[in-house]
Amino acid sequence: MDLLKTGIIYKNESYKIIGACMEVHKILGNGFLEAVYQEALAIEFSQMNIPFEQEKRLQITYKNRLLKKDYIADFVCYDKIIVELKALSQIQNEHIAQTLNYLKITDFRLGLLINFGTTSLQYKRIVL
Repeated sequence: MDLLKTGIIYKNESYKIIGACMEVHKILGNGFLEAVYQEALAIEFSQMNIPFEQEKRLQITYKNRLLKKDYIADFVCYDKIIVELKALSQIQNEHIAQTLNYLKITDFRLGLLINFGTTSLQYKRIVL
């Protein structure tokens, strides 16, 4: 398991994902809508051979019943990492909670919350 070897869960995968985000931010800067960064990041993921699903529907169950409402994660990379994008002046606690909820309903262990809305790219690793 990646955690036992390095102490950081999915270290190599998250390093590549964050690197792709940095490249997008370097080229586009801040000030665009989240959808622009999402589209550019899909291109960057493809160029960097990072496996991903864009706008992945995440189903929610309650007491073993599937709810009609679902979440849509911006990306799921490597079939195990949630990547949630923002284009805001700063990351708020509710964005962290949103990413945590995504992790809870998928049983994934790592979420990357990426904010393109500042002059320097912001990212937060969220581990469940």
